[in-house]
Amino acid sequence: MTRPLSSAERSIQGRNGWLQDEERKAIDSRGETGRMEFWLRVTRTEIAREVKSGRGDVLTAFTLVCRLFKLVLEKRQAGDPRLFDHLMQYADTVLNQHGPRN
Repeated sequence: MTRPLSSAERSIQGRNGWLQDEERKAIDSRGETGRMEFWLRVTRTEIAREVKSGRGDVLTAFTLVCRLFKLVLEKRQAGDPRLFDHLMQYADTVLNQHGPRN
């Protein structure tokens, strides 16, 4: 027998359900571009909340992630897909283990 969910757990479950529904709507309307735009909007909102809470280091972190992604794309365009492949594997692993769908 499982225990009932706490209010915090129900809130997380509701938020994850909302994220999945909105992502699906974005994909249905605009495909992978819609999915990307949805996650950029969600991320921008989270960054704004972090900054408002006094955690401005999130700006540096996001900037580094963007620079890393740009470098990976440049390497792939130059004919070396290894960094892109590694980044995709790492992202997939992290999201499977810790992502919002768990």
